[in-house]
Formats: sequence, C-alpha cells, structure tokens
Amino acid sequence: MLPLTGYADRLSVRPGETIKFHTANATGASVAASLVRVICADPNPAGTGIKLESLPVATTQISVPTVQSLSRGSYAVVPASAPLQSLQSVTLVATIQPTSPAGAGRTIMSMLDLKRGGIALALDRHNRVAVSIGTAGHPATGGIDLRQIETPTPLELHHWYRVWVSLDRDTDTVTVGAQSLASGHPIRAPLLTTAKAMKAIPVGGAALIIGGTYAGQDPYRFNGKIECPMVFDRALTTDDVVRAAAGEAVAGLVAAWDFAQDIDTSRIIDTGRHGLHGKLVNSPTRAMRGSTWTGREQCYRHASDQYAAINFHDDDLDDCHWPVTHEFKVPDDFKSGAYALMLKAGDDADNIPFFVVPPKGIAKSKLAVLVSTFTYTIYGNHARPEWANDPVWRNAWIKQAKDWQAYPHNPGAHAEYGLSTYNYHTDGSGIALASWHRPMLNLRIGYITYPYPDIRASGLRHYPADSHLLAWLDAKGHDCDLITDWELHHEGVELLERYTCVMTGTHPEYHTPEMLDALEAYRNHGGRFMYLGGNGFYWKIALDPEKSGQIEIRRAEGGIRAWAAEPGEYYNQFDGEYGGLWRRNGRPPQKLVGVGFTAQGNFVGSYYRIRPEARMDPHTSWMFDGITEETIGGFGFSGHGAAGFELDRADRRLGTPSNARIVAQSENHPPEAPWVLVPEEQLTHITTIPGESHKQLIRADMVIFSTPEKGAVFSTGSITFCGSLPYNNFDNSVSTLLGNVLTRFLGHRAPLSEHPE
Repeated sequence: MLPLTGYADRLSVRPGETIKFHTANATGASVAASLVRVICADPNPAGTGIKLESLPVATTQISVPTVQSLSRGSYAVVPASAPLQSLQSVTLVATIQPTSPAGAGRTIMSMLDLKRGGIALALDRHNRVAVSIGTAGHPATGGIDLRQIETPTPLELHHWYRVWVSLDRDTDTVTVGAQSLASGHPIRAPLLTTAKAMKAIPVGGAALIIGGTYAGQDPYRFNGKIECPMVFDRALTTDDVVRAAAGEAVAGLVAAWDFAQDIDTSRIIDTGRHGLHGKLVNSPTRAMRGSTWTGREQCYRHASDQYAAINFHDDDLDDCHWPVTHEFKVPDDFKSGAYALMLKAGDDADNIPFFVVPPKGIAKSKLAVLVSTFTYTIYGNHARPEWANDPVWRNAWIKQAKDWQAYPHNPGAHAEYGLSTYNYHTDGSGIALASWHRPMLNLRIGYITYPYPDIRASGLRHYPADSHLLAWLDAKGHDCDLITDWELHHEGVELLERYTCVMTGTHPEYHTPEMLDALEAYRNHGGRFMYLGGNGFYWKIALDPEKSGQIEIRRAEGGIRAWAAEPGEYYNQFDGEYGGLWRRNGRPPQKLVGVGFTAQGNFVGSYYRIRPEARMDPHTSWMFDGITEETIGGFGFSGHGAAGFELDRADRRLGTPSNARIVAQSENHPPEAPWVLVPEEQLTHITTIPGESHKQLIRADMVIFSTPEKGAVFSTGSITFCGSLPYNNFDNSVSTLLGNVLTRFLGHRAPLSEHPE
C-alpha cells in the first residue's frame, strides 16, 4: 500500500455542501492538508507544466490520518440468529462453478469461528472439496483444533458441481461430498469422504458467511459462482441432497437463499420459513447465468431461475471504508472549477482531485464544461498490461515520472486498491463494477498514462488530458462552469438549458440513458454543444441504486473491448437493461454529435486537412478566420497531433444528420500505430459494413451542423484534439479554430448563419 493516499466521498460538490476525504497515512509523520485550484494537471515541462493556484481556505481535520487496512473480496453475510445458533447436526449444500486455479483455499460456506468452533465448506489448495471443523482443543488454552477432511479428486475449473458437508452428532461423523452436474463428467457419480468428527464443537454464535470465512480470520474468499446455498438442521444423505437441490421439499430445511431475487440490490433472500436474509459485501457480480442456463433466454428478467448465481471474486472492492479525516464545506461564493486536496507527510505526498459545480438551479456562466467523472471511474486504476509484461515500458514510465516530477505511483503496482473495468479479476474474468470510494491513482494531478521518449508529447488521458482544455479556457479568459456526469444523470436537461453552450472534454465515453436523453433534449431545443473528443458516447452504463459512486458496465457484443461478457450476461444487474454499446441499443453517437468511433491506434496523432468547400461556404468559412494553413493540428501534447489514438467519423447510415458539414478530415496517420477498425464495422478481414476499405475508414471527421431553435453541434472526432491547444503557449491553429467556434456558439445568432456576430 502507498504510504499516503486517500479518496473523496464524491467527485463533485456544490457551494454550501461538504465534501469528505478519507485518507490513510503510514509515514509516521503528521499530515498537512491544503486546497488548490487546478489549472493544468500536465507535468510536461515543454508545456505549461502543472499549474495550481493556492487558495485562502482550509479544510477541517476530523481525525488524525493513520495506517488503514483493506478488506478485499466479496462475500455474503447472514447474521447469527437462533435458528443457526441452535444447530447441532447440520448440512451445508451449494451449487458452485469454481474459477480460481489451485494454490489457495477458497471458502464456499462458513459457520466457523476460530475461537468458538464451527464448520466450513471449502475448496482446498488442490481444488478438492473440503470441510474444516473446529474440534475440542487444549483444555488449558480453551482454544480449538481445526481439522480438515477432503474428497480425493479435485474439481475442474468452469464446471458446475453440487457440493455439501454434513455433520451427524449422533454418530460423530462428518461427510463431505461433490457431484458434477455435467453429463458424461468423470465424477458424475458423487464423491464422498466420511470420517469421525472428533467431537466437533457446536456452531455457536458465528454468522454464516457465503463466499468467505468469518470476519477477522484469513478470508479465503471464493472465486467463481455460487448458486442456491442451503442449510439443514440434520445430516442429509446423498439422496436427500440431490432431491433438495432439485427443489423438492426435504425435512430439516433451515434456510435456502435464492440469488435470483432482488438482483439489483445487495440483499440475498432466504426463501425458508425463518427469513434469514443476508447482505452482500464488496459487490460481487449478479445477474449471472446459473447451472440451469439453457441459452434459450438471454435476459435474466425473463428466466430468473436460470440466473440464480452470484459471481464472487477475491479482489472485489466497492469501498475502502476508511474513516473521514478531513472535510471541506464549500463557501457559498466559491467559484466553479477543478480543485484538489493536497496531502503532505514527510517526503510523501498525494492529491485528491474534485470538482465544484454551481449551486443547484443556477448558472454562473454562459458556458459549461461537462466533466466525464463516470468515465474517470470506469477507468479508475487502469493497470496497463505493459506495466506487468514489458520491463522497458515500465522503466520508461518510472524514469519519465521522476524526470518530470510527475505523479510517481502506477496502478499496475497497486492492485490492492482494485483495478479498472479495463482489467481482469485474479481468476481471469473481466471486472464489471467500479467505484470511486477508493484511491484512483490515475485520477491524479500529474499522472502520465504513456511514457514518451520525446518531450513534445505528454502521454496523457482522462483527467490530466482534460486539463489541457481547462488551461486553454483559463489562458484565453473564457469564464465557465464545470458540471459533471453525476449532475447530468440526476438533473437532466434542466441542468443544461441554463447554458448557451456546453462542451465536453477529450473522452466522454460512458453514459447512462438519462444522460443521453438530457444531451439530446438540450441539442434539440437551441443548445450549442461542442464534442471535443473521440470514442465518445460509446458504452451504456448503469448506476448502483444503493451505493452512490458505483458503476456497472457489461461489455456485450461488439466494440473494442478489454474483455467480453459471457453470452447470457449482457444485461445490467443494476437496472435490468441490455448493456454494451449504445450503437447496439439504437443510439449510435452519430445520432447525437454527428460522428462515432471508427478506428483506434497506439497513442500517436496526425493532422486535419481543411476541406476547400468549408473555406468557401459562408456558413463555415468563419471557423477558419486567422488560419492560413491548409492543415491544422500537426502538433500537440497528445500523441504529437490533434487527430490521433481514437478517431470518430461521420456516417449517414448511423444517424449523422443530413445537414452536417464535414469541414476537415484527418489523414496520413502514422502506420506504426497500428490502426484497427472497431469490430462493429467489420464483416470479414477485407470487407466492412459501410463498404469502404479499412484504410478509408481510419480517419477523424470534424463536423458542424445546426439543430432546431438556433442550436448547433461541433464535433472534432479525435481524442487527442485538446492536446494541441497548449502548443506554442496556446498560439496555434487548433486554438484559433476552437476560439472561433466558441465565440460563435456563445453569440446570439444561429452559429451557422451567414453573417458573423
């Protein structure tokens, strides 16, 4: 763990509200905290460098920052209760699909307390089904001995099994069993091991843990799916277990949890007579296909009995639960903008960015910048594969961070804080849930995403890259409000309609239906919208209805994906809707902003060539006032060029409005990228859906079009566009172009009118 770090309870806050900071300090030194306004977060000394403004305000220290721990891994807790505490003989049954390679024990169900005794059903380090029982220990210490019994044959990964353990007090025996649910499987017949229980200590007051062990012990979190766990108050026979798992009424049932119920919550529902409901910890993934899934139904809402499984992971983390150490009540007259809490303890430092948005119902400016905090969270702690697989890349990153005095910590070295949805769990499955209630090391002032041997490029994405736009607005004297995804999702078009113009940053990729509805309504009722990025409005997400700050992504069919959701698992657990690409949900980005994702390369860029007709057309010629070059943007701090990395293009077939004008197109993209089309555009290795060649579709289209009531949309179609703004101290053709468009969009007349303001 880092010696000094932390997180905020929210990413945006209004004047009059209080933002709370949770920090951990293992330095042994006292922590100094201060607040700054962030003007630029790019550490590149060839550009503006990190530019901060000290503030004459202070935070309130609530508690002394101290060493904190982390409890990773998801599980379910059923509190201790009379029906569980009174058990003497007992049987635990579950259906499981293990996904973790052998090497460490994995608990399936536990009623075991190492001080008071009990019983646990688990997989041992060889993936054999095992039972651990607490037996009478040394009379002088009052402790217990822990005895383990296991089946002789290990389970195979990604196969469904029924597993159980039964403890019979009358005969002082314990039996552990396993049976494959796949026809023709080598252990289709039950595997059983029976041994003396050696006077096992009664379960006592221990809670029931599903997917782990009792809190405070070595957790042995389960990796894989668990379905239909059950508890009986007697020792079942093998036939009893089979009949109970098939849904037959079997005597002695204490509790049976149906994971197909309340899927959008953290509750697990007991269908037994006692109602021993439980709660999930660290947000395992729900709406998972179960052991009875047939493939005939893809939506869990239509066949809930086939989705009665929960996928637990030993590295799930939805909240660090560290104590609040500092808080800041934003003054009523505080200016909207990007801010950060700066922490210092001895030689160690950290920063925690956040955004101040205007008071609810009030706009302080004609211009708003929409900050992509949901995208930041989805990418939170993105550990690039090069960190682990390429020592040259890793050493270059470390050296550049040191040389530039940039942020020194990389998520690849700190998986303990939970990785991004672009990474994998330890069992190889894709991460579908992300939360901001944890340190996100790439959401930091000075964080470098890609090391560059050349100082002309900063190698930034997301928060630091978006600060290029904020630095440009500051340098050019453009006053603006910052608003974030959170406010847009919850307040809709009412938030936007107070502004003459709204602009995005470099990569507004992830959106809820509510967000797209609001942006579309704003655009259609006179709003002027500027999309200054690439690969935007691409993935559909859902927000946790219980826990603020947690976001879900299902990487369904299509799209450039870090991992692919399994068939039958494309529907969100949080809202029950089909996930994946917005394009596959009937809302391609072209419908909203005229362009949509077409191609991706490595982090390199090129330039745009201005189309001759755009200079001749009085509706668009004003955009290029003061620009004498035929090309623009062949420079910049993001990949050396304004058109790079991820590119968007117009496509009438996908919804680009008929009145949209393509004013410039990128060309001559460096072949060493290499460039690939998005999968949803490819039919074969040589044919595409639009019918153009692969090479023709690798381009960024810069478009502008009018909308009803004097509204308009301007889109750049490139993720690296804003990286060109600071070049030559903000005096360049990209800066001039954006200034021309912004001035027109903030004016009173229609932006595409023939007569300038």
